[in-house]
Amino acid sequence: MLIDFFYALRDAGLPVTLKEFLTLLEALQKRVAFGDVDAFYYLARTTLIKDEKHFDRFDQVFGKHFKGLSQTLDELKTGIPEDWLRKQVEKHLSEEDKRRLEALGWEQLMDTLRQRLQEQQERHQGGNKWIGTGGTSPFGAFGYNPAGIRIGQHESRHRRAVKVWDQREFRNFDDSVELGTRNLKIALRRLREFARDGAEEVLDLDATIAATAGKAGMLDLRMQRELRNAVKVLVLFDIGGSMDDHVKACEELFSAVKSEFKHLEYFYFHNCVYEAVWKDNARRHTQTFPTWDLIHTFGSDYKLIIVGDATMSPYEISYPGGSVEHMNQEAGEIWLRRLLGHFKHAAWLNPVPEAHWEYTQSLHMLRQLMSGRMYGLTLQGIDQAMRALKRSAP
Repeated sequence: MLIDFFYALRDAGLPVTLKEFLTLLEALQKRVAFGDVDAFYYLARTTLIKDEKHFDRFDQVFGKHFKGLSQTLDELKTGIPEDWLRKQVEKHLSEEDKRRLEALGWEQLMDTLRQRLQEQQERHQGGNKWIGTGGTSPFGAFGYNPAGIRIGQHESRHRRAVKVWDQREFRNFDDSVELGTRNLKIALRRLREFARDGAEEVLDLDATIAATAGKAGMLDLRMQRELRNAVKVLVLFDIGGSMDDHVKACEELFSAVKSEFKHLEYFYFHNCVYEAVWKDNARRHTQTFPTWDLIHTFGSDYKLIIVGDATMSPYEISYPGGSVEHMNQEAGEIWLRRLLGHFKHAAWLNPVPEAHWEYTQSLHMLRQLMSGRMYGLTLQGIDQAMRALKRSAP
């Protein structure tokens, strides 16, 4: 049974060696764990797995092999969220129908929605010229146009609008989020650069032993400066719009970054970096930080990390006035080149799965501007980004 378990771990791509497996067998012979599945689980994980990033895959293999747990989600059944359903009502029902449905229960609401959706298969409601909803007009909301101006809609759905005439409220990332950050911290630690600074307050054990021995056993304490992570990091987070889908992943990254780096500065931007960034999303229209000051304030020894999905209209990168929220005097491409010209060590972390990158024109453009230094917001991607940040810019 244990030999099959060993091969199952190897088949899952886990770096388990024969020596580690023999160590597990030796521990079992000495009855370190006996008659207890949980105790055996912790013993097996301790002896076989040496990197925390493999814990999740180990749990899956262990569960399937010893408990018969399924590795698929095919049998998972979920209901339709009510808030999603009500959004559909906004598009498919008239105002009179909406008011009438306020007093209906869930079953009646479902029946009515199903009836309306069947009707929409035969005829289309919504215009293609004037400002409206649910149509193909370039001006309006809750419809579709490949290059339109969105008016009166709470949030993006197709992510194709060229201009957005809505006041949108973004929220700051929660740096206290800890779920899922442990492995991120381990990946970020590859960027550590240690140096001794501050007062001599830490005991230097080797020097103390040598000095005491030289004085025939008379205690001679020797102190040294504390060893600290001296790397300096500047992080720019894309916020709002299509990034709403990736808030949880970015919060976990934000929490991990804040705990790992003592010299850390962070700012927010939307879609593409322009002439200003900000610290507080609630005051992003009134309290901004000029990008020129960003360049002049933080030295070139800072490591620049940009976090964003790079998903936007190409005009936002290449043309003045292309921003969806204000009339920018210079193209986003110019500002990005200025940042990369100053911060020689830079990387872009993208939460969009890498398999989808080839389908977005703006993502291609930004990846080219970054000289290929764009990586997925995954443990492997972060590991690659940290390695790249320790090398010189191309």
